[in-house]
Amino acid sequence: MRPTTLDLSQKQRESGWRTIRRVWPYLWPDGQAWVKRRVVAALLMLVLSKVVSVGTPFLYKAAVDGLTGDNGQSAAWMLAAGAVGLTVAYGVARLMNVGFQQLRDAIFAKVGQRALRALALETFTHIHRLSMRYHITRKTGGLSRIIERGVKGVEFLLRFLLFSIGPLALELLMIAAIFFFVFGAGYLAVVVVTIALYVWFTFKVTEWRVKIRKEMNDQDTDANQKAIDSLLNFETVKYFGAEGREAARYDAAMAGYEAAALKTSYSLAFLNFGQSVFITGGLVAVMVMAAVGVQNGALTVGDFVMVNAYMIQITMPLNFLGTVYREIRQSLVDMGEMFDLLEQPAEVADKPGAKVLNVKGGTLELRDVTFGYEPARPILKGVSLSVPAGGSVAIVGPSGSGKSTIGRLLFRFYDVKEGALLIDGQDVRDVTQTSLHAQIGVVPQDTVLFNDTILYNIAYGRPEASRAEIEAAAAAANIHDFISALPDCYQTTVGERGLKLSGGEKQRVGIARTLLKNPPILLLDEATSALDSETEASIQGELSAMGKGRTVITIAHRLSTIVDADEIVVLENGLIVERGRHQALLDRGGRYAAMWQRQQAGEEDAVAAE
Repeated sequence: MRPTTLDLSQKQRESGWRTIRRVWPYLWPDGQAWVKRRVVAALLMLVLSKVVSVGTPFLYKAAVDGLTGDNGQSAAWMLAAGAVGLTVAYGVARLMNVGFQQLRDAIFAKVGQRALRALALETFTHIHRLSMRYHITRKTGGLSRIIERGVKGVEFLLRFLLFSIGPLALELLMIAAIFFFVFGAGYLAVVVVTIALYVWFTFKVTEWRVKIRKEMNDQDTDANQKAIDSLLNFETVKYFGAEGREAARYDAAMAGYEAAALKTSYSLAFLNFGQSVFITGGLVAVMVMAAVGVQNGALTVGDFVMVNAYMIQITMPLNFLGTVYREIRQSLVDMGEMFDLLEQPAEVADKPGAKVLNVKGGTLELRDVTFGYEPARPILKGVSLSVPAGGSVAIVGPSGSGKSTIGRLLFRFYDVKEGALLIDGQDVRDVTQTSLHAQIGVVPQDTVLFNDTILYNIAYGRPEASRAEIEAAAAAANIHDFISALPDCYQTTVGERGLKLSGGEKQRVGIARTLLKNPPILLLDEATSALDSETEASIQGELSAMGKGRTVITIAHRLSTIVDADEIVVLENGLIVERGRHQALLDRGGRYAAMWQRQQAGEEDAVAAE
């Protein structure tokens, strides 16, 4: 059943109020008196600017009456001031109005920027808390756009809710009161009807335009996601000569954005013209009434000018009403998406009162572990495995057997469904994730580096490490000499994802980074399978030295790299089908022996082909 328009509007209103409730603490935070003082001071400047603004046309009227000699309704002090003095006072009042407004903005700026920074940090931190499952299913380009628009909407929403809608209402009330008491109920009626029709038309058209704007944003997000995805896969695009295809995909997305953007432009023209119809109609009606009053002698020329000044004064903020309302609505939509993101629960969270992991030796144990990424598709089906402190276990098996899943469970990207995973007798679900991650070092199949210097990437393993310790880790990973030979040495920038380095060089930087971290438990997740045989053989020595004195789990594709493991475990369909040392498994002639013979035959064929 499709939701009705009423259902959607109700949901939008609820989402809007939820967003305002979430933003309010940033405007009026507990325990931060300086923020509240700034908000109050900014509001005071706002009120002063509006009082000056609404009072200014009186000076204009008096000056005109003074020049025309019609001073019958002017106050005595106005008569004494004279036309020139009143004109100067009029200019000073206008200057004061602008000054109070700018002072208001200056006072509030720190509040808005603080809110933006705090919410950006909260969002960034929360994203890193979300599970691997969430990040796998989300598109990075679309996610970055949601965060960017949402964070930017914070300051806008705070500023315009406080300094546009509120001040506009205050100014309109003050001007309405002046029309009623100075000119009469007829004038007030025309002004009220004009404003009511203007606001009704503006809100109706803007609601329609918000939907068009959302479509435009969706197309923008889609185009941005396609662009980022294509650039991240730059090499793949080149391999398949797909530049034209990628350009066509991007252009198709931009065509959708273009169509939505044109609708936005056309609807804006309609909105502006419709607003002009209502405001001009009201202005003409009031001016005709004032002109008749001047002809009848009930009003002075100054009154006529003052009426015109007030109508223009109403027109200026009302002209921005559609834009402000649309932007506020759009900010609510953008921030609503961001708050939806903030309300995404972390799949893996520390238990209340979780303790710090205390690693004495580094014994690992899997007790009858059952796990599946989807309930209907179990990956591990009751796996039990023990790795003694300082020992090494290699896990092999065909793709999809659950090898890498064990590594993800160890690092607690996911929690086991049944059974338990323990380190030195401590269930990983009972300890803090920070302490768990600190005790495990990972060398993945493809080491991804930050687009920064080699020094930064190695020091990422332990940021407080000294330069000597960083160079020692690089030397242990057999990459110090290579780095030293570079023109910028350790200050060499590696490029996005480390693309300026070869696969072997990236892997050695990754090894140095993990060595610097110096963890008691080491996970080698197919650490050399992406490398050529020669590079793999040269790096294997560093990996072997790296494992000395540590508990090591090696997830391997190439069996030649794990012949020295204390125990080899063969996984198949989520179950352990064989286990033992290399030679014993070969002698058994089972699943492992068949895999070994197949790989050896493949290597011999490769050598013969050379």
